Amino acid sequence: MNTGLKSSDAPVLVTGSTGHVGANLVRRLLDGGVPVRALLRRNDDNGALDGLDVERAAGDLRDGEAVRQAVAGCRGVYHCGAMVSTIQGTRAHRREVFETNVQGTRHVLEAARLENAGRVVVTGSFSAVGMKPDDPSAPSDETMPFYPMERAMPYTRSKVAVEHECWRAAAAGQEVVVATSCGVVGGNDFVPSRMGRTLCDYANGKLHAYVDGGFEFVTARDIVEGHLLCMHHGRSGEKYIFNSGFMTISEMLDLFEDASGIPRPHRRFPAGMMLVFAEVASYCLSRLRPDFPQRFTPGAIRVLQLNRHANNAKACRELGFEPTSIRDAIHEAYAFHYNRKAIRNPAARTPVTPSMVPSNP
Repeated sequence: MNTGLKSSDAPVLVTGSTGHVGANLVRRLLDGGVPVRALLRRNDDNGALDGLDVERAAGDLRDGEAVRQAVAGCRGVYHCGAMVSTIQGTRAHRREVFETNVQGTRHVLEAARLENAGRVVVTGSFSAVGMKPDDPSAPSDETMPFYPMERAMPYTRSKVAVEHECWRAAAAGQEVVVATSCGVVGGNDFVPSRMGRTLCDYANGKLHAYVDGGFEFVTARDIVEGHLLCMHHGRSGEKYIFNSGFMTISEMLDLFEDASGIPRPHRRFPAGMMLVFAEVASYCLSRLRPDFPQRFTPGAIRVLQLNRHANNAKACRELGFEPTSIRDAIHEAYAFHYNRKAIRNPAARTPVTPSMVPSNP
């Protein structure tokens, strides 16, 4: 796709450029000849940009002045930055989620307006999309309001508030579009993401059981394409859902086995039992070991139990969005982690190039 921006143009700003979506977006923009400026926190691991011709601007989303300096001189902003979390956490944790996600979005939108930076594309979350309370697995589209009467993760609530900031700015005449992402799978997952860590654990023989359920996933290639489509063809003040398909965890494990050659676990824990265990474990870890990576959190288990489906008809109809293969994305993710030596199991097979993998009939 032609991004509509040429190498002689002013740069576009990308926040969250070291995250899964941002790292893939930066590479896509650079491949299209678009100059990129990245907002980076000084003390973070910014190795995802090593070797890339990217202008770096130091700053934190919570610092409005730093954000404005980063936006100055840019034409177009992709706001992918967010604090992603599936835990309730402590009061301090919830405050950080709010300040980073909600106030950070407000800072980006205000800076873009004051600096005449043009359109802002904000990465949204499918968790902030509404659902039918009596039938949560029914396909959700952009018209469905978020149901606030059930327990929701702080991250989910923050992303709903992020959308409110976007609609407030759009109502005042600012150009802003929300690109709603589902669970992302694919390469260039430097942090790595929750799905990336799970794939590595699986390939390293550390995943011995699972809790079934399902969710909507989107390939890294597709969500990047969605951001570009929103920037150049989306209607301001609108959001678009981008997904590549619904998968159960059992089906995802089949794809992990397909990519790695490691036999999948067949032991399945009842979700109800795991939810009780996860509630206790997450409460203790959040207070005693806040930096410990939590895998099966209560929030993640509840989301999987909902088996939510997404309706991407609006993005397909208005923007020409065409989903790609989740299976290929899993192979890309496996190759990425294998080549970075995050997969150390000698029994794990050498990655197969996705284009060489025969498609299922």
